[in-house]
Amino acid sequence: MTGIRVFSASLVLPVTAPPILDGAVAVRDGRVLHVGDRRWVLDALRERGEASEETHAEGILVPGLVNAHTHLQYTGMAEVGRGRYRGFEDWAAAFDALYERAHDWRADAVTGAGQLLAFGTTAAADVVTDLDAVAALHDTGLHGIAYWEVMSWEDTAWRDYGRDQVQAELDRIPTTPGAGLSPHAPYSLDTLPLHEIPDIVRERGLRLHIHLGESQFEGERVPDDGGERHENWKFSGVQSFRALRELGFGTSATEFVDQLGVLGPDCHIAHGVYMTAQDRRLLRLRGTSVALCPRSNEVIGLEPPPVADYLREGNAIAVGTDSLSSSPSLDLMADVAALHRLAVDQGYSSSDLHARLLAAATLGGARAMGLDVGPRRIGQFGVGAVADLAVFDIPVGTVEDALAQLIEAGAGRCVAAYVDGRHRWSRPDKHDAPDTAPEEDR
Repeated sequence: MTGIRVFSASLVLPVTAPPILDGAVAVRDGRVLHVGDRRWVLDALRERGEASEETHAEGILVPGLVNAHTHLQYTGMAEVGRGRYRGFEDWAAAFDALYERAHDWRADAVTGAGQLLAFGTTAAADVVTDLDAVAALHDTGLHGIAYWEVMSWEDTAWRDYGRDQVQAELDRIPTTPGAGLSPHAPYSLDTLPLHEIPDIVRERGLRLHIHLGESQFEGERVPDDGGERHENWKFSGVQSFRALRELGFGTSATEFVDQLGVLGPDCHIAHGVYMTAQDRRLLRLRGTSVALCPRSNEVIGLEPPPVADYLREGNAIAVGTDSLSSSPSLDLMADVAALHRLAVDQGYSSSDLHARLLAAATLGGARAMGLDVGPRRIGQFGVGAVADLAVFDIPVGTVEDALAQLIEAGAGRCVAAYVDGRHRWSRPDKHDAPDTAPEEDR
């Protein structure tokens, strides 16, 4: 086998460039070398005297999908995710009961990483509660960031020893592929740790990820008695978001964490369900992406995310499955299909919907983790980008029809996945069989 491998397909979707019928991606040393029409790519290599091997697929070739919010360690808790609940508290009771049993978190996380590959996902924002599972991305060779989840700290304990403990445990997270912290949610941490965790992360040049707008409790409360909306809440010196609520302040959790400096271009949020127009505007102003997880929201019994508003208003969106403790599967394309249905139901009618959702599931996830630019960039087929690829078994007629099929019915149709240009998974009825004849002999 030579150092250059050409991946060709009936349709190549680079995401950062127009679709290419009968296209190809040339890969060398785990990086994209050429992208374009298949014949042009092969001819360009031959003219330079460079031999190559080709793997061809009758279907669609896309950049490896990016799951922008999951918890791989909960892969063994799928029985919770198969249920249907009446709201966050109802789901949390079922989750807590199973969480307290014995688990091999590391093994479950590795199993979850394997499931990601089987659905065409090659990178993830993996939120880790128990440090036994923190190396899953590193150990399985996937890209993305492992975010250690920080929760249940009160101000006093944080001052006494929490800050030092979190910094010491952050040192245990592998920096390959990437590391960060996830302050769990506005309601599970007091004000001081919520304020200081972003500083800890930013001093080290790492990333932040937070659950936000997932529970109805976090939404804005507007008094219906003609009273004041307590616009001066930020000067009240409250200990926590829950204390703020108990005092009668109606501000949203999004405004609360924004005042604490949590949001920013190095932070992305998960869920974003209970968001007002002002909340969404804050995300845009701070350059903060939102990972939408519609199937998880449905399982828990929440309202659907306002995907049409996010799209119309120009918010940076990504897609996540959440974990198997709140979702039927780790198939990101099933969440993409759900977002498509929701957007249409919510009145989004622009012709760019399919393309924007593909971008959300690839480049959008990369952007959420700061991996859309630079030498580690993923979620795209551009020269020099990391060569993560996924093949979907979808017939190609016109570009428009094929893209629609991928977005609306792409779940369960991945047939092969490659990380750094190396074969990592194929559907059992398929196999990784490159044409081993050098191009000049074909």
